[in-house]
Amino acid sequence: MKQRIEYFNVAPEGLKIMMEMEKYTKTTDIDRKLRELIKIRASQINGCAFCLNMHTADARKMGETEQRIYCVSAWEECTFYTDAEKAALELTEHVTLIPNKRVPDELYNRIRNHFSEKEYVDLVLMINQINSWNRISIAMGNTATEK
Repeated sequence: MKQRIEYFNVAPEGLKIMMEMEKYTKTTDIDRKLRELIKIRASQINGCAFCLNMHTADARKMGETEQRIYCVSAWEECTFYTDAEKAALELTEHVTLIPNKRVPDELYNRIRNHFSEKEYVDLVLMINQINSWNRISIAMGNTATEK
């Protein structure tokens, strides 16, 4: 599929807002490798090859291991993610699939065992941000390309 619209040129003010949120998420106290794992997991759920290609490459550049990148879709069955990472990945799934999963109190309380109120808000913003990028990318016809 070919990119349908040069959306950064067509709606620069809207995309500027998206980029500002992206900048904000990078200033949070959330570990940068975890940020990439969250982006990878949401992109897997949403089927966004463009974002998967980008964020797996970014994770590698940050020193994330191939094992952790490959297994993020089965994080529950792995011993090499921390409890905090597992909670964040579960939150990613629940927020990404919110019509079906919601965010139950039990999950919220588990998240709060590892993350402050501010970090919880930042996680939710981060998850929403990648979900927005996935939807934009898919709707605009972006595709993953070999480098």
